[in-house]
Amino acid sequence: MDIFYPIKLLADWLTYVVFHLKEKTIFAEAVNFFIYDTIKIFILLSVIIFVISIIRSFLPPEKIRKILSRKNKYFGNFLAGTLGIITPFCSCSAIPLFLGFIEAGVPLGVTFSFLVASPMINEVALVMLLGLFGLKIALIYIISGLIIAIFSGIIIGKLKIENLVESFVFNNKIANLENDIKMEWKDRVDYAKQYTIDIIKKVWIYILVGIGIGAWIHGYVPADFLAKYASADKWYAVPLATLIGIPLYSNAAGVIPLVSALTEKGVAMGTTLAFMMAVTALSLPEFMILKKIMKTKLILIFAGIVGAGIIFTGYLFNLILK
Repeated sequence: MDIFYPIKLLADWLTYVVFHLKEKTIFAEAVNFFIYDTIKIFILLSVIIFVISIIRSFLPPEKIRKILSRKNKYFGNFLAGTLGIITPFCSCSAIPLFLGFIEAGVPLGVTFSFLVASPMINEVALVMLLGLFGLKIALIYIISGLIIAIFSGIIIGKLKIENLVESFVFNNKIANLENDIKMEWKDRVDYAKQYTIDIIKKVWIYILVGIGIGAWIHGYVPADFLAKYASADKWYAVPLATLIGIPLYSNAAGVIPLVSALTEKGVAMGTTLAFMMAVTALSLPEFMILKKIMKTKLILIFAGIVGAGIIFTGYLFNLILK
């Protein structure tokens, strides 16, 4: 049973009973999407930030820094990307752990490898891809996502742009590194609770705006729009699919049914993979949250590097899978 099914029932009740919206209309579907995703994302964010905060209280920042900032920088990117694969977070909920890495002194490029890999490579999506398309496509999905994450982090690390991260993040880092006191369970819970409240206070408006835009596009962009303008014989299919995927916030498992429908309508596999990766790794709500911890220039650099990697991957697999 879907663990979010009660939220769906609540969203349906609010949309069709409380607001008296007519079922199967575009506006009703957009409102339903907004309500459902808003409740789900805030619950996920609260639970995940709380759990991560508890875990972080057991891990001395210096230990994390040593693991992910080895002398071989590329190995650190590989470790962060691999860690991203085994952590089933969407792009928004991966950000608290990303913050934790920076606060622990992990190099910026390594933290970006994690931020890209965590939402892009999802184990549930991997199983679904394996069932729908076979082992070859599933392996392409996981390997390409990991390569994009590693190289994105390496490039960002070489640019030396730590000055584009907001100063309060590094101030937290100093405080955390100096605080090495053993904590009781009550202290850990209190710390996690306060940290969760602080993060939610900082990002809630950005999340609502991002979901609102995503809900509008979800309701008003026809399902066959992408299939019509992104067929395999169009040279612009892959970059168009990537651009369209950015505001359509979802996790990898949620977008795979759409990927399956698009391939059935004749959209090339590389194009659909690019679309899925853009939806999960370059989501608009993610950018909204990142705006609180880094300058716009760094967000654009991040989006440009990851977007270029996704587009290249889409073209490559369209060529391979002809």
